[in-house]
Amino acid sequence: MDHVTAEIVGYYQDRYEEGARLGKRPQGRLERIRTLELLREVLPAAPARVLDVGGGPGAYARPLVDAGHRVKLVDLVPAHVEQARAGQPPVEAVVGDARALPENDGDYDATLLLGPLYHLHRRDDRVRALREAIRVTRPGGPVVVAAIARFAGPVDFAATARFDERMVAEASRLRSSGENDPSIGFTQAYFHRVSELIGECRDAGLGTVTVHGVEGPAWAAAEAAVGGPAERAVFEAALQLARVCSSEPEVVAASAHLLAVGTA
Repeated sequence: MDHVTAEIVGYYQDRYEEGARLGKRPQGRLERIRTLELLREVLPAAPARVLDVGGGPGAYARPLVDAGHRVKLVDLVPAHVEQARAGQPPVEAVVGDARALPENDGDYDATLLLGPLYHLHRRDDRVRALREAIRVTRPGGPVVVAAIARFAGPVDFAATARFDERMVAEASRLRSSGENDPSIGFTQAYFHRVSELIGECRDAGLGTVTVHGVEGPAWAAAEAAVGGPAERAVFEAALQLARVCSSEPEVVAASAHLLAVGTA
């Protein structure tokens, strides 16, 4: 395990509770609602065999099991695998690397790659992970790929009144590098431009790629409204706008997360 991978595993193993993330803040709640809605739209009818690569403690695997799908989860973090197995309903889960999946060719009706891509700094590693997801998916099956949008971090800091001179410098640096500064709070990560995500998916061999903006263009407004009299109304409006503008090319990049959907 190289030092970058070890840092990522340590972050999730010892310093951050991923299992609570999607319920804490408006951005996380929007991410969960919209990701589940999009998965229901693109996955085959249950019971489908689904591989959830980088699925963490099972935030998406568990609802899919509840819906009748046969799900296997692969994650780099041993604690996540233990949590996935221990929850209700339990999820079949193993420790593994997205770049070398312990699965046979074409074993799955659909594959989810909802976490690994933004923890891989090198383009060839990201394309390798995408190719692995395609390899284990039956021909014509959907492959669903998540990425963090290039300026999600600075926008989040602005919406929550944490934007300072350091974030000005970080936003400027992200324009060219895309690499997160771990000292700001998150771990090792890479943030995508939409065109870059599409290019990597296509270079890996993914067909008919469509990119969705997960949280929509008003997620930052929902964050800024927390604690105010319009908090609930702004959240509901942000959710509706996310649905309306899901794959609208002009606003997709305004989301915190991008979701590319293509066919193996």
